[in-house]
Amino acid sequence: MAEEIEISVSSADELITDEQLQDKSKGQLIKNAGQFRDRRNELNQIASKRASKRDDLNAKTRERVDEAQDHREKRDTLNERVQEHKSVRNELNAKANELFEKVENLKSDLELDEGKDLEQLKEEIEELEFKQQTEVLSADDERELIEKIEDKRDEYQDKKEKLDENNDLEEYVDEAEEVRAEASKHHDKVTELADRAQKHHNQMIEAYREADDIRDEADEMHEDFVEAQESADAHHEAFVRVQKRLRELDKKEEEDRKDERAEKREEAREEAEEIYERFKDGETLDTEDLRKLQKSGHL
Repeated sequence: MAEEIEISVSSADELITDEQLQDKSKGQLIKNAGQFRDRRNELNQIASKRASKRDDLNAKTRERVDEAQDHREKRDTLNERVQEHKSVRNELNAKANELFEKVENLKSDLELDEGKDLEQLKEEIEELEFKQQTEVLSADDERELIEKIEDKRDEYQDKKEKLDENNDLEEYVDEAEEVRAEASKHHDKVTELADRAQKHHNQMIEAYREADDIRDEADEMHEDFVEAQESADAHHEAFVRVQKRLRELDKKEEEDRKDERAEKREEAREEAEEIYERFKDGETLDTEDLRKLQKSGHL
């Protein structure tokens, strides 16, 4: 904000009216001229300081705007890369889904999707074998348990043989998992780049906000500058008007002096004519009369 200096005058008429110019004495006008000149100079200094502060604030505003633009460009570049990785990720996920679908279809064709998978069967066989080895069972229960173990082993072996015989299934699974893993990498990249883009977006918003705040301060300072400059101009105009009036008074005084000198010369000439007439009439003249006749050119 501008320094706390009262500035209320914006026109020369508020400082001195035409009537005052005519009515005031020369001494008063000389005093007014000095006051107007000094106040004008003071106000010009204030206006200059405010203009300098305004320019500094405008420069800071441009710096913040440039900073915001830089963050905007970086954000937009990162968002473009986000879209690129998203596109690749989506394509890879679509491809992985197709491959997993082929795996499921192939399993269905081979009847491998029915019942439990190999890992589950293996765990169940191990649990039944452990039970057989550790628990005391009746002959019927043990026979029933052995039959279950055999059935599980047969199911496990049947599925394992089908899998071993069909290399396509394993290849599809491996390829699908590789594609899905690659898609996951692109997804991680999307997340990383999106986070970086968001940071630049937040920094851009903050820089624009700061630019707006500083611009508002610069606008206020410009208004203060205009106020001081207008008042300085008003004081300058008042100073000029007083100076003009003083020149008019000087000119009038000079003219009055000329008139006075002319009047005195006319009086001296008339007096000399009178003395000369007396001289011609034979009247005796004193030294002062003779000096006046000599000065007028009659002798």
